[in-house]
Amino acid sequence: MFEQLTQLVQQYGGDAVVNNNAVPNEHNEAVISETSNSIFEGLKKIVSEGGTDQIAGLFNGSSAIDSSNPVVQQIQQQLSGNLGEKFGLSSADSNGVASNLIPQILGSLVNKAKDPNDSSFQISDIINSISGNSGQASGIMDTISKYGMQFGLDQNNDGKVDVADVLVVTKSKGGIAGFIGKLFGSK
Repeated sequence: MFEQLTQLVQQYGGDAVVNNNAVPNEHNEAVISETSNSIFEGLKKIVSEGGTDQIAGLFNGSSAIDSSNPVVQQIQQQLSGNLGEKFGLSSADSNGVASNLIPQILGSLVNKAKDPNDSSFQISDIINSISGNSGQASGIMDTISKYGMQFGLDQNNDGKVDVADVLVVTKSKGGIAGFIGKLFGSK
């Protein structure tokens, strides 16, 4: 997941980092890397501190992904502090970079995870990555599942979000279910 996150940061880092005179050009790549790190570590920290509902809120659409969101605020503060400390950016400049990047990147990450036609981010992979495959992952997934109807994940309309819904999506895309079907001769 970290590699895909870094690609997302690079995608949005043009104006906020590369074309930003406050960020010296020799630090562009390092600032982008620091942004990826801050997002990933920030999400992990929120989960480890019991913020599973906050993380689930991002993915189920119950909270806006803007400066009013506590997850966005926490990651922005962390990134801003790191940019000031590691690269000598002023408080205003580091806050500007963080407030430009974090809502855009988290918004894109969530949208990609929710898009059944985009396999670059899978919700379960994100949750497992930030929770360290601990029991917290199931808590987050339970919360997301609880709101799955709003999230549009109940693909087979059985009133719950589970592995069967994943199989419906996979089969409609041809994926492994399509492969297994071809293997056993069904059409």
